[in-house]
Amino acid sequence: MFPAKQRACAASSTYIPVGNLLDGSIICRMLSKPRIFISALLASACAAIAADPTPLTPEQLAKAIRTDTISIPTPGELFAALSKPGAPNWSEQYRGPIPMTYRNRAQIALNLGGLIADGFIAVEAQDGQQVKNIGTDIIKLAKALGVSENVLGRGKSINEFAENDEWSALQEELEATQNEVKTSMQSNRDQDLVILVSLGGWIRGTQVVSGSVMKNYDAAAARVLRQPALVGFIQTKVKDMSPEVQDEPLVKSVIQQLSEIEKLVTFPGGGTPTAEDVAKLNGAVSKLIQDIQHKDDAK
Repeated sequence: MFPAKQRACAASSTYIPVGNLLDGSIICRMLSKPRIFISALLASACAAIAADPTPLTPEQLAKAIRTDTISIPTPGELFAALSKPGAPNWSEQYRGPIPMTYRNRAQIALNLGGLIADGFIAVEAQDGQQVKNIGTDIIKLAKALGVSENVLGRGKSINEFAENDEWSALQEELEATQNEVKTSMQSNRDQDLVILVSLGGWIRGTQVVSGSVMKNYDAAAARVLRQPALVGFIQTKVKDMSPEVQDEPLVKSVIQQLSEIEKLVTFPGGGTPTAEDVAKLNGAVSKLIQDIQHKDDAK
């Protein structure tokens, strides 16, 4: 049982695991709709709110892996963590359009996750036109993966909310779209693609967070990037994918680069990343994003 203070907080809000709990530190915010997260990891998060936080044990992490397949923090959660120390200039994190004609399904899934992250950036920047543009691209890539009509219907809602500057509703609609995509893929037994969509969103989200911290270094914000247990968890999920998907050249490259990224988000004694550490991480994830969106990787 949790102490009374923890039970009260758990009853009124959802604990969000960011950076695999930042070695035990939790971002706590109110959510108006249910989200898809691992129940075991959330229980660990609530327990970690005590004054002396501790990282997940190997046993807890293994249990989380067994109980759910959608456990990688969403871009919205990463950005909520970044917003705590200050207000980033979100429009500085925009990127140019990416191709919409990939033929490789693994690459489409990775890029779809990245586009969903771009949608969250546009919502944070309160840029209605950018939201609509990205929403259109999200639907295009989702359609290429054969998702359900429920997902395609989200495009109209995104446009309507953007037209009316309904930013909270837009964020919820993006999260609902992401969950709808994953649910549709699961019903089609495309669990590998679910993992890749989550991974693509996390990679793009980490690029944005590290880029923002690098631009205006702040020690509190930099700690959001301290997430070695999460990267280890992601690697485990990727290795759970089918041998056919793991043998894809792009997926092989992503797996290799994740090993290097794990080193870049690990700091002795749980220390705070320096400005140089943040720049190295941003360079690594930016290279990975370039590989993911490169059209020549499509087959």
